[in-house]
Amino acid sequence: MTLVLLPGFLCDETVWQDQLTCFDCVIPDYGHLDSLPAMAAAVLAQAPPQFALAGHSMGGRIALEIFRQAPDRVTHIGLFDTGCHARPAGGAGAEEERGRRRLLAIARAEGMRNMAANWIPPMVHPDRRSDTKLVERIVQMMERKTPDIFEAQMNALLARPEAADVLPQIPCPALVLTGSHDAWSTPAHHEEMAGLIPNARLVIVPDCGHMATMEAPAAITDAMRHWLA
Repeated sequence: MTLVLLPGFLCDETVWQDQLTCFDCVIPDYGHLDSLPAMAAAVLAQAPPQFALAGHSMGGRIALEIFRQAPDRVTHIGLFDTGCHARPAGGAGAEEERGRRRLLAIARAEGMRNMAANWIPPMVHPDRRSDTKLVERIVQMMERKTPDIFEAQMNALLARPEAADVLPQIPCPALVLTGSHDAWSTPAHHEEMAGLIPNARLVIVPDCGHMATMEAPAAITDAMRHWLA
């Protein structure tokens, strides 16, 4: 069975490095697409007739769009460190946009490396912020993207569709997973999502932040083996 693995915002196959050695994987690239439905359609155009599917962060939202567009093609779905709701209205949504645009301004003025240095600290477990090997892998991954790709993916996330209505329609085995210290995609939100999916398993990875597949790769691979079995 082919496993389609969807990277998140400004990420690539590095996010799935451990899983690449364990599963028959396909990892798409979104190019300069600037909407989640368009990214989903592009993945479907390249995917086999049926496949297992897992997405991290923005990739989890794309996974839900793929299921919305072609539910009969998805045999398993994994939603990692992600969410299902549209950008909130009012002050919270405006604050999210300001934060994303501030990072885009850094990327354009100072380069992707400096942007990544600002982006990373809240996204990993506090104990891993001094892990220079992990941090450098994330920085180098983001340096491979450009400010234009940043802006396209940012716009896709700001305009993200509401997808809570998709969750009760998922009949296949679902793995809903996040880090215990993921402040952006919280355990509470993953509990909510898992509760809406009929055949879901919830996994909270201890001592782990938003970049779970890079912070705790062995734990994620073990959870995925159980899910795919």
